[in-house]
Amino acid sequence: MTISKTAAALFKPFEGGRLKLENRIVMAPMTRSFSPTGVPGPDVAGYYRRRAENGVGLIITEGTVINHPAAAADHGVPHFYGEEALEGWARVVREVHEAGGKIAPQIWHTGTAREREKFPDSNVDPIGPSGLSLTGEPVSEPLTVEEIRGLVQAYAQAAADAKRAGFDAVEIHGAHGYLIDQFFWDFTNKRTDEYGGDLVGRTRFAVEIIEAVRAAVGPDFPIIFRFSQWKPVDYGVKLAANPEELERFLAPLSAAGVDIFHASTRRFWEPEFEGSDLNLAGWTRKLTGKPAITVGSIGLDSDFTSLFEEGKGGQAAGLDNLIERLEHGEFDLVAVGRALLTDPAWAAKIRNDRIEELRPFTREDLATLS
Repeated sequence: MTISKTAAALFKPFEGGRLKLENRIVMAPMTRSFSPTGVPGPDVAGYYRRRAENGVGLIITEGTVINHPAAAADHGVPHFYGEEALEGWARVVREVHEAGGKIAPQIWHTGTAREREKFPDSNVDPIGPSGLSLTGEPVSEPLTVEEIRGLVQAYAQAAADAKRAGFDAVEIHGAHGYLIDQFFWDFTNKRTDEYGGDLVGRTRFAVEIIEAVRAAVGPDFPIIFRFSQWKPVDYGVKLAANPEELERFLAPLSAAGVDIFHASTRRFWEPEFEGSDLNLAGWTRKLTGKPAITVGSIGLDSDFTSLFEEGKGGQAAGLDNLIERLEHGEFDLVAVGRALLTDPAWAAKIRNDRIEELRPFTREDLATLS
């Protein structure tokens, strides 16, 4: 098969952060909610297999919730605990491996993003570092230190189960205003104990999770950590206002055992700080020396949030800017979300210069597992 010269950088093998991949394309995690009672079925396995068959280097699954009663924020989100759900995930792994792909689960707790009205049959309150919603309203009591330690162990157990199920890596979801990110953000973390305080102090919960995951999976299993500056209630929020603060934030996470950072942005082409063209992944790679995944409206002609406006979809967009930055070493891997959601063959079409065959993303694509 001929690789398009334009896209050649995307199809160079990757080796780093204890992970070896055939190319630089990553399927970004995207919540699909097609797992009734939390159990991924054959349709979910087929969904991921189709992306592996078409040459995606690494699949990161949709967010899968850890073993905690308030972990999920939506029905149909897959669990990463319990015999039946773990058997379902083992089937997913087998399907992806048979197709020649590699796969990592994203392990997740939604924190106070959980809305009670979506779970009328449950009396479990949402949880967070200070019991505050993303808009600052009290919704529960602050977590106790004992509860925090239990959550740390739940993440570690999920990672250990991922390794036992045959996954190739694990991603810890520390972005987008969910539980770990609620500890990072001073607006939702008002604690005065060892899990609060300044920016570095607010990383302690994540550090303990990473350390516990590393102890659970051993020294050679790759750990990916996803983080973001933005929050769903405020896309302009920045945990770190400048490179110096970002370095202070990332250093303890890196030292705890992260192998690869997944730097989530809305638009990969936007500079993260004034005075440099580097995006968030670029700065992360520069400051930590570790591989970084870029993400944010790749392959689409609009940013991902605007695609959900009434009547809008997304046409396939050119990749010249992305590939040029990849060739220059700004980042190492490229996570593709909705372009891959709608077109399982996206990677194969890019590889073979079949650009005219790419399917545009539409909101209707969210209703099926294509």
